[in-house]
Amino acid sequence: MPSVLPIGAPAPLDGSLPVQVIEGATSRTFSLYVHIPFCAVRCGYCDFNTYTATELGGGASQDAYAATAVSEVEFAARAMDAAGLPSRTLSTVFFGGGTPTLLPAGDLARILAAAVEQWGIADGAEVTTEANPDSVTPESLQVLAEAGFTRVSFGMQSAVPHVLKVLDRTHTPSRVPLVVQWARDAGLSVSLDLIYGTPGESMDDWRRSLETALSYNPDHISAYALIVEEGTKLAAQIRRGEVPGIDDDDHAAKYELADELISAAGLTWYEVSNWSRTPEQACRHNLAYWQGGDWWGIGPGAHSHIGGVRWWNVKHPTAYASRLAAGHSPAAGRETLDAGTRAMERIMLEVRLGSGLDVDALDKVGRHAMAGLIAEGLVEPAAAFRGKLVLTLKGRLLADAVVRRVLPD
Repeated sequence: MPSVLPIGAPAPLDGSLPVQVIEGATSRTFSLYVHIPFCAVRCGYCDFNTYTATELGGGASQDAYAATAVSEVEFAARAMDAAGLPSRTLSTVFFGGGTPTLLPAGDLARILAAAVEQWGIADGAEVTTEANPDSVTPESLQVLAEAGFTRVSFGMQSAVPHVLKVLDRTHTPSRVPLVVQWARDAGLSVSLDLIYGTPGESMDDWRRSLETALSYNPDHISAYALIVEEGTKLAAQIRRGEVPGIDDDDHAAKYELADELISAAGLTWYEVSNWSRTPEQACRHNLAYWQGGDWWGIGPGAHSHIGGVRWWNVKHPTAYASRLAAGHSPAAGRETLDAGTRAMERIMLEVRLGSGLDVDALDKVGRHAMAGLIAEGLVEPAAAFRGKLVLTLKGRLLADAVVRRVLPD
């Protein structure tokens, strides 16, 4: 089952926000995340808040979902106006899941149109949808492009059939070049998501996946190490000895190969797990998260953050729809971040960025740690001289350890 929501303070039913969210709002970008919680099948490694048709139960349906999501868009606009937040157009919109493209393209277009009606959208804004390769057609991608989508992120994961089988992916490798071409024909930018470290994946398998993905000339690649989450099918298979466990050294070697091949193909890393062909083709929506922007999360289990206030919606689509039908906020809980927590989270996120973290953001302990990090080859010396903490390749492999070294005591 999907992961557990955080524990926080009760969220007000009317969605009211504290006055602190206004401070500095004009200097922060505003984005929208739309969670589509439906999948055709549940992948064995996934603990996201997603549901197959058999898991939905009564009171929730894919057919009614667009209308429910639109009602939260309208609720969000009212709540933000009531809080006195300044008018800000959307800088990015991201449809994630689940599999957003399990819904008809017209439903996704309807949700986007409702958001644009409420807030407007910036010139050149980035509008992304995730998609499985077997969940789109040339026609559906054209509808999305005409509706204002600019980018599609395909869950390729691997080019090797036996790896896809372990991951419970339903598409075949031969499908990926087709959907990439269809997206390009529609005028959409293309990102490919890959996973490395799947049980039974050899280094040659991973090289094959990387070389295959790069042969499609994507604008962006994400490469994530497989994490085995408790409660998933894959975790149970490893526990029973049906498939081998995860090996950290294997992960490190595969990350090094990924960086070598992706960089050689002309893409540059801008976050530990992400590479883009040009700076403009980096995922601006994710950068908004990592750089402390504001966003409202639409959908069951979606998280939001505005001005240091973070909240999360109830998980099940039935409970989510019921809350909104009653005119109530779908939020299950929220927390208000103090200055120390916000500073710590800034360090944790910005250390992972290719643009680096301002050394001035560190306290005395963190600044003192810099010399050791440089000496150990974890931080770029030239960037440090310019006042930036930028990870080396070795540093990216040990990013969590670097963060621990520079965090306040």
